[in-house]
Amino acid sequence: MTAISFALILTGVLLNAAAQLLLKAGTNAVGHFDFQLQNVLPVGLKLAFEPHIMGGMACYAVSLVVWIMALSRVPVSIAYPMLSIGYVINAFIAWQWFGEPLVTQKLMGIGFIIVGVWLVARSH
Repeated sequence: MTAISFALILTGVLLNAAAQLLLKAGTNAVGHFDFQLQNVLPVGLKLAFEPHIMGGMACYAVSLVVWIMALSRVPVSIAYPMLSIGYVINAFIAWQWFGEPLVTQKLMGIGFIIVGVWLVARSH
């Protein structure tokens, strides 16, 4: 894998991870809600104009373009598993920003993901 290919994949992964974190921050700002027929419009508007959610959607849009560029250079069987790096990034940032627990079992799973991504990256 070339440096540019790896940079595109990593950028796509980071943008995707950022999108998830921004969406979570946005839902935290909005608070718990239920979609029911009578509140679809008010809740939908509240979500649509929440800055974190707008930022998350923008990150998704840019990540899509970057990901398409990456897929034009790297086999999907190599590129797609790299998205798992986002799980690792999100687990640690969610622990720091949102206070989500990072227990031993989760850390072990993260270790397996890292090993798996490393093995896939070396397989080509």
